[in-house]
Amino acid sequence: MGNLFWISVLLIFYTMVGYPILLILLNKILPHKKIKIDESFSPNVTVIIAAHNEENVIENKIINLLNVDYEKNKYEILVASDFSTDNTNTIVERYSKEFPENIKLVKVAKRQGKTNAQNEAVTKARGDILVFTDANAMFDKNSIKQLVSYLSDSEVAYVCGKLVYNNDDTSIASESESSYWNLDLAQRKIESDLSSITAGNGSIYAVRKDDYICIDPIYSHDSVFPPKYVIYGKRAVFNPNAIAYEKAGESIGDEFSRKVRMSRKIIGINFLDISKYNFVKHPLFTLFYVSHRTFRNNLYLFHMIAYLSNLCLILNQYNFIFIVAFIVQNVSILSGLNIKKIKNKYFRFMAYYVITIFAQFLGAKNEITGKSKPFWQKAESTR
Repeated sequence: MGNLFWISVLLIFYTMVGYPILLILLNKILPHKKIKIDESFSPNVTVIIAAHNEENVIENKIINLLNVDYEKNKYEILVASDFSTDNTNTIVERYSKEFPENIKLVKVAKRQGKTNAQNEAVTKARGDILVFTDANAMFDKNSIKQLVSYLSDSEVAYVCGKLVYNNDDTSIASESESSYWNLDLAQRKIESDLSSITAGNGSIYAVRKDDYICIDPIYSHDSVFPPKYVIYGKRAVFNPNAIAYEKAGESIGDEFSRKVRMSRKIIGINFLDISKYNFVKHPLFTLFYVSHRTFRNNLYLFHMIAYLSNLCLILNQYNFIFIVAFIVQNVSILSGLNIKKIKNKYFRFMAYYVITIFAQFLGAKNEITGKSKPFWQKAESTR
């Protein structure tokens, strides 16, 4: 039982502390892979927005995309409306009449989630490059060009931009998520420079239409595409100059629900495309994926094993170290349950981590009990 406890603790420590340190060391000693950019590369581009009841933000999103710096005769916007029942379709149709060559509405007859809406929209796309984004994510003026430029390199199949949280008012939830996200972005940058990123984000990314993969709607492009393309011998990379802005959830409840939704296939994703675990064919990526995804996706399991084995140990023997460890775990759990009362930002970050672990656990429970769905209710505080 003692071995079980220490192994789980070491896995948690490696995932959250050891791996980031290892990345920093690897970044200093290993050569960086260059992106071969062709400045003359100017393909037709289709921007796809999957939307369900986004009347509050869809107009601003369309205006934002109409003002990006890209040749309008090579540029179209498809709004894939996932059975919207509000004024989303009406707003899009109004802009479609004003800009018939640039804006089109794709109505999805039955609500089946974001990925299904994207799959349907791709069949209508004219562009050679597909840019995917969310209705509440606003692009920098040069973001499309930045995404496209990386795809001028034939070795690159997927390019993900940089999501920046820009809440007007800072809440406990938005501050914690922003800090957590910035640490993750730093890791992605190194992974991209040395090999390939292990996951993307749904707010801003692009692929070639010829490389698009129609996947099961229960999964997201963010988690499936990067390892898929690595298996195919391509790279999935991060471009920090392609920027999108959106609001993080301003309430703990909103962020918790979002993380539960993100964990809807937290078990299945470990076993999807087993060939991504290949230390012979792509050793660095496999190291990155196991450390950054497989281990992180299973943190809830490591914590559960650590807690239960710790409980068994203190019930069967007196050991000061195990008693202290058990107290620390329970204090951490209580901090997560009382995060709103915590003033110190470092303790708030720890409490937010606990909430993330709870969300993983609930996501895994939903998957096991068949409650995972490909669609979700958006967090209104992110709009």
